[in-house]
Amino acid sequence: MRAVAELAGERGCTPAQLALAWLLHQGTDIVPIPGTRRISRLDENAAATAIKLTENELQRIDAVLASTVVAGTRYPAAGMAAVNG
Repeated sequence: MRAVAELAGERGCTPAQLALAWLLHQGTDIVPIPGTRRISRLDENAAATAIKLTENELQRIDAVLASTVVAGTRYPAAGMAAVNG
């Protein structure tokens, strides 16, 4: 998403860091669990904890999300059956 990349650029972080920072601002009951295969990405993910988003930035991200159509299931059919079963 271009809007997320632009906001990340304004903040001097990566879009992935911005996404993790946004998740961390959603409440204490939300715990992002990012996966990685490289130490450099692990360091990048950890650095997202230092990003404190302003109310304006949170609103901008929420507006982008509200204007984005999300379709489909989270997992393949067998996975959805296990989650919802």
